[in-house]
Amino acid sequence: MNDPPLTPGLYIVATPIGNLGDLTQRAATTLCRADRILAEDKRVTAKLLKHIGATAPMTAYHDHSDEQLRDKIVSELATKAVALVSDAGTPLISDPGYKLVRAARDAGANIVTVPGPCAAIAALTVAALPTDRFLFAGFLPSKSGARASAIGELASVRASLVFYEAGPRLHEALVALAAGLGERDAAVVREITKLHEDAVTGTLAELAEKYSAAAPRGEIVIVVGPPAERAETSDDDLDQALDEALESMSASRAAAAVAEALDIPRKRAYARALERSASR
Repeated sequence: MNDPPLTPGLYIVATPIGNLGDLTQRAATTLCRADRILAEDKRVTAKLLKHIGATAPMTAYHDHSDEQLRDKIVSELATKAVALVSDAGTPLISDPGYKLVRAARDAGANIVTVPGPCAAIAALTVAALPTDRFLFAGFLPSKSGARASAIGELASVRASLVFYEAGPRLHEALVALAAGLGERDAAVVREITKLHEDAVTGTLAELAEKYSAAAPRGEIVIVVGPPAERAETSDDDLDQALDEALESMSASRAAAAVAEALDIPRKRAYARALERSASR
């Protein structure tokens, strides 16, 4: 007996990131029953559709798609089931699909997620780094100045950081990360779920050295561990720093300078500075 048609709306469908066996049954069924499939690259998606026997027409939807196409797609959602896929993995992760989802939601369309593979999550599971908190940062900028600025913004984030990168840019990305983040543990995870999958771990500097000679092939995820825990500043250390600062500064200026130097709350430093100042 044939499956009933899908309810009209937008279906966000995750596809394999390498191994076709990772396509879920629900994803395959959704793609086979959809009225239209939005593909990042129709040539790539055509191979997957042939594998599962799906015959729905495809429309290219990617970074360069204009608002006119987006509006046309949204207008179809009231009567058609439209599936959104990327070349690999979960749509909207480091791609522009959120604009379509936002427009669909504004229009009151039915929106359904069909979850599955995601390279960022898969890399976290094999990187042997903390996963209780993590931040996905996508691709770093290609220009050195912008890249250094982006890394600087992330330096104080107390979580593991996840980046996507291409083989030819891996070495310079690792060098920039080592310069901006310091001596942190990291992992380079490559070709996830494919025949030559590997995960290489070490410090950022060690990994930069390892990949300095030749650029590896394949899709790459860099996972960087969180910064080391800050040592708690003792009252004795705080008093010593404040006493030195109070020799030449007012209590408020001394507190501000010491709080910044020791990376502690200014309120704590100021309260103690007032006490030390009064006892002098």
